[in-house]
Amino acid sequence: MAPTNKSLKLIKWLTYLMFMMFAMTTDAVGEIIKEVMKQFNLSMTAAGLLHYGPMTAIAIGGIALGFLSDKIGRKKTIILGLALFAINSFLFVLGNDFYFFLSLLIVSGMAIGIFKTGALALIGDITRSTREHTSTMNMVEGFFGVGAIIGTFLISFLLNQGINWKFLYIIAAIISVILILLALMVEYPSLKKTDDQKAGLRNTIGMMKNPYAIGFSMAAFLYVAVESAIYVWMPSLLAGYDGSLLLLATYSLPVFFILRAGGRFMGAYILSRFNWDVAMVLFSAAIFLCFLGSILFGIGAAVVLLPLSGLFMSVIYPTINSKGISCFPKSQHGSVAGVILFFTAAGAAIGPLLMGAVSDLFNQNARYGFILSTLFAGLLFLGFIANQVYKPTQKRLDQINESEYTTH
Repeated sequence: MAPTNKSLKLIKWLTYLMFMMFAMTTDAVGEIIKEVMKQFNLSMTAAGLLHYGPMTAIAIGGIALGFLSDKIGRKKTIILGLALFAINSFLFVLGNDFYFFLSLLIVSGMAIGIFKTGALALIGDITRSTREHTSTMNMVEGFFGVGAIIGTFLISFLLNQGINWKFLYIIAAIISVILILLALMVEYPSLKKTDDQKAGLRNTIGMMKNPYAIGFSMAAFLYVAVESAIYVWMPSLLAGYDGSLLLLATYSLPVFFILRAGGRFMGAYILSRFNWDVAMVLFSAAIFLCFLGSILFGIGAAVVLLPLSGLFMSVIYPTINSKGISCFPKSQHGSVAGVILFFTAAGAAIGPLLMGAVSDLFNQNARYGFILSTLFAGLLFLGFIANQVYKPTQKRLDQINESEYTTH
C-alpha cells in the first residue's frame, strides 16, 4: 500500500526539520571552537579537530554505511541514525574534557552520515521527476541554512546567559527524539529492489569508478572547499578591518548564512522552472567573481563580496547532490548519496586545512588562503562550463526520469 498524499507531505516536512536540526550543530562549530580554545587553552590546530574530526566521520559514515538505506530501507536507516545522534548528544552533559567532546563529535558525525544518506535517498522516493527532485533538494538545503542561523543564535544566547555551549547538543537531542517519534508514526514509500542492484559496501566502492558519481562528487568537493572557506576563515580574514563597513564585517558570517538560506528557497523556485546547467554556470561565475574581487581589491571589497557570495552559493550544492543522485535508479540512491557525501565532507575538512597551511606559510595571512579558495572557485566554474557545453548527463537524466519517476 502506497503512502497517502498527507503522509508524503509529512515525510517532506520531517526531512526538512531533520536537516535543520543537524545544521544547528555542524555549522555552529566555529563559535564552539572559540569557546573551547579559551576553556582548555588550545592552539587553533588542536581546537580545529572539532571541525575536522566530525567531518571525517561524516565522510566515513557516508562511504561505509551509505548503502544501508538501499538495504534495510529509508525509514529504518533514518531512525537508526537519529537514535545514535540523540543518545550521543545527551552524553555531552556527562563530561568536561576536550577529548571527551571530540570523541562525541566524531560519533555524532558518523550518525549524521547514516541518517543524512537515508534522507537524501528518500527524496527520490517522494518526488515525481528529476526536476522536482532538484527543487525539493533546494528546499531541504534551505532548511539546513535556517538551522545554521538558529544554531549560531542559540550558541550566542546560551553563552550570554552563562549557560555552557554543550547544551546546544541537548536541544538537538530532544528535537531528534521528537523526529524519531513522528517518523515511527508515518508510512514511508516501499523500496523496489532488483536482483542486479545489490546494496552493500562493495557496490558503493564500485560507484567510485562511475563517471557520473565521481564527476558530481568532485564538483561537491570543490564547492564545499569554497563554502567552508567562508565559515571557517572569513572571520580571520576580516579580523583587522576597521573601515566604514565595520558593522557588516562584525556580522559578516550571519549575513552569509542568511543569504545562503534565503537563496536556497529562491533556488527551489528557479530550478523548478529553468535549466539547471545554465543556472550552475551563472551562479558559479558569480561566486568566482566575488572571491576574485576580494583578492584583487582588498579587505574593503571582501567585507561586501564574501558574505554576498552566500546568495550565489545557495543553489549550487543541492543541485550537485540532486543531479548526481538522479543519475542512478532509486534502488541505488543511498549508495550514491554516500559517495557524494564522502567527497562533500572531505572538501569541508581538506579545503580549510589547506587554506590554513597556505596562510601559515605567509605569516598567518588569511589572504593567501583565500587565493587558494579562489582557485577552487575557478575550477568549479570551468567544470560547469564544460557541463553546459558537452551536456554529459542530459541523456542519462532523461532515461532515469522516464524509467524511475511518475511524471503525470
